[in-house]
Amino acid sequence: MNPFAWLRPATPLVQEALKTRLARLPQPTPWRTCSLREQRWVVLDLETSGLNLNRDQVLSIGAVAIDEGAIDFSQQFERTLHRPEQKTTASVLIHGLGPSALAAGCDPATAFVELLEFIGDSPVLAFHAPFDQHMLTRALKHSLGHRLQSPFVDVADLAPMLNPDVAMREAGLDAWVAHFGLEVAERHHASADAQVTAELTLILFSQARRQQLDSPQALLQRLHAWRRRKAHHQGL
Repeated sequence: MNPFAWLRPATPLVQEALKTRLARLPQPTPWRTCSLREQRWVVLDLETSGLNLNRDQVLSIGAVAIDEGAIDFSQQFERTLHRPEQKTTASVLIHGLGPSALAAGCDPATAFVELLEFIGDSPVLAFHAPFDQHMLTRALKHSLGHRLQSPFVDVADLAPMLNPDVAMREAGLDAWVAHFGLEVAERHHASADAQVTAELTLILFSQARRQQLDSPQALLQRLHAWRRRKAHHQGL
């Protein structure tokens, strides 16, 4: 018997039907040289119990597809997860997720499989994407023992990169939404936040095309170069 076995996280018990669906998921494709309009994108927003990357958990998921250069309202995804053990805190209530909503939520493992099926082989866009990517990675490992493979793009980086003359003290989603005059039906709600992020993204894609960045590959190459310059200047 291995005396250190207790240190290893337990492997989650996953239903065979869910394992089969995971096995059928397509592999993410490399960054393409097609136009931004031709690429299908998935805009994701996660509402969580807090901002602790190692302790808090995903409570609800909102996603919408950008397909053929427009938000496709026939391709939307929304789930509230079954989290009856979640304590009612200010962080939870700001999302409008009270105890009854979380108690009536769907099975997290099933919801995450459905989300991966919705994403397919598309790249994922999110505002402050590293947070959503980390939280989803941890949730998939905990619920399904599955490794997230979808590439993520941070809209919070695309916006300043494509708008170098815009100076903001707090360049959060609300600030960019106000800058471009977008209307938000409801904030801190996964589906509403995903939709307004998608609307912001379409504006940014239009700007990218005017800057001769009309493919996912070209956009990501410019973004990587912009991040390197930013890190260099911050290090000086």
